[in-house]
Parts: sequence; structure tokens; C-alpha cells
Amino acid sequence: MDFVLSELCDQVMTARAGHKPLFVMGGGSKAFYGNYRPVRPQDGHCQLDMTPYRGIVSYHPSELVVTVRAGTPLAELEAALAENGQMLAFEPPHFGPSATVGGCVAAGLSGPRRMSAGALRDFVLGVRLLDSDGRFLSFGGEVMKNVAGYDVSRLLAGSHGIFGAILDVSMKVVPRPMEELTLLMPATQAQALSSFSLWRGKPLPISASSWTGADEHGEGVVHVRLSGAPPAIASARQVIGGDPMTPDAAEQWWTSLREHTHEFFAPDRPLWRVAVPPTAAALGLGPSLMEWGGGQRWLSGPYDAAVLREAAARLGGHATLFRPAGIKPPADGVFHPLAPGIASITRRLKQELDPAGLFNPGRLVLDL
Repeated sequence: MDFVLSELCDQVMTARAGHKPLFVMGGGSKAFYGNYRPVRPQDGHCQLDMTPYRGIVSYHPSELVVTVRAGTPLAELEAALAENGQMLAFEPPHFGPSATVGGCVAAGLSGPRRMSAGALRDFVLGVRLLDSDGRFLSFGGEVMKNVAGYDVSRLLAGSHGIFGAILDVSMKVVPRPMEELTLLMPATQAQALSSFSLWRGKPLPISASSWTGADEHGEGVVHVRLSGAPPAIASARQVIGGDPMTPDAAEQWWTSLREHTHEFFAPDRPLWRVAVPPTAAALGLGPSLMEWGGGQRWLSGPYDAAVLREAAARLGGHATLFRPAGIKPPADGVFHPLAPGIASITRRLKQELDPAGLFNPGRLVLDL
């Protein structure tokens, strides 16, 4: 792997010497996400392919820690964890068989289990980064609470590669649940939000929840996944009610939400992701799909960005054009504009880690 690292470093230095933008690429399964710029070699663009840099560096099942190279297929890592009865707690989406660990971390996306387990960034313990000077920078480590000061490793989660090329990632893993059961029941969106609020106040082993329906006024369906010890699940089932799904049907349901294969996520329609406090009322903007106990709401269609972002901000949240699907992205980018304080920190980090402005220009913030 020393040869692969040397090659990556040489490519970075060549791009820097030529003052050419460098686009970091893994499996490309999430290339649609973010402020997209096609790589044009004829315009001097360069691409840094991370897929040759792959493999599990170290894995300690008894310590619940794994260190893996960025180009490692995500499916390969999950298979290795499954052999030891463990998993990635944040249940990351793949969006294709080519998904890599580096792309997973750079995109910062979490799946249905996020509200109960935590976000991807909560499980990143350490990261090794290749910067625009060709240096290998290490942040964090392989144990929890070993960081004094600025925890850069977790800030790299969801950074879309604008600070440098992620080389290695150390993550905390968790045991797979002893048992899981998914319940479903009819409900309007208002009833679903009310139920989610009620359940949050109880010690229930809920690991995922969703609501789908024709619109905010019509009746839809709530799905609730329980994970844990059999007695806890049996007790929770008595509280929640509903009808149980077969294990296969339940697996297909949560996979369809995580991988966006459910019909709601039709690839030919623009997709908006609205993050709001779970206690927020219905958006009242048409057909939607809710996850995370109401904290994540998906809208499908050509919405006006200003109207949607204003509605989200009014509720204390933000809106992202997750997949443009042919429509023109907002002038200020697909992501909700950063708050002044966060924007300032982002710019300072970019200046510190990538002063040449080499990596993934515009991907996260249009003018960075």
C-alpha cells in the first residue's frame, strides 16, 4: 500500500503544481449528492481515484473498533463486521454496490437507525488525511474521548472532501441486536407525529420509524422497528400496538428507505431532504415521507428553494436539494446556506487544510 499512497501523493502534488482542481472520487455511488461539477480533463480538471487504496487495517471485535482504508467497499466492511455479530450503528446508505468507506464518511449520511443510535460523525474516532501539501495528517485515534481541543476527525464527516482526501478511518462499531420486530399501523401524518412524540417519552427500544402517505391530511402508514432483547420487544409491542411484519418484509422495507428504492424516491423527480426538530408540525407542502421520528422529511418534486428553506428555517431546520434530477439547482447551491458562525469555521478550516483550494472546489460551498 506504500506504492498506492505514493501514487496518490504524486497526483496531489502534480495537480497543485499545475493549479488544477482535484476531485476526490471513490465508487461514485453518491456523485449526485452535493454541488455537482463534472470532471472535465479538457479543462484541466484532475480526478483522484481512491478505490485502489482499500482494505481493513485493523479490527478489534472485543474493543468494538475498526480502522479501514477509504477505498474499501462499504459492503466488504459490513460483511467483516457481520461475521463477528457486529455492525455500523448508523446504518449508512450505499446507493450502489460500488460505495466505499471514504465516500460514506465524506457524504456523512446516516440511515433509518440514526435517531436511536446517533449520526455517522458520532462514531468516527480518527481519520488520516492527505492534504494539498502532500502531507499525511492524523486526527483523533482509535479510542473514545482521546481528543483534546478541536475534533477535526468528526468535522470531516459530511465535508464532501473539500479539506483533503480521506485515507483511513477508525470507527466505533456495535453488536447486532438480539432480535428485531417491525410493526405497522394506519395513521395520518398528524397522528404519526403525535405517536412519535408519545413514544419518545417512554423507554421503548425503537430503532427506526417512518410514515408514508398520500398527503399530510390523508391516511398513511407508520412503520416502527423495535430492536433489543426479546422481553423488551414484547413489552414495547404491547405499548405500541400495530401489526407485525415478517422479517423478510421488514428488511425489504427499511432497505427501501435506506437505499431510496421505495417508489417515493423515483429517480426522475427532484428530491428534497428537510431536517427539522422531531416535534415540528407537518410542513403542509404536499406528499412527504417521514423518518427519524419526524426529524427527517422527504419531499419529491420541483419545489421553490426559497419557499422550502423558509418553511424549514421557521421550524428550526434546513432544507437540501438532495437529488436535482434535471432541475436547475438554487443559485446559492443545493445545501441550505450555512449560518454565519459555521460558515466562518468552515472557511478557516479550508484555509488551514487546503490553502491552495485544490480539493473538490464548490462541492460543499460554492465559493470554497
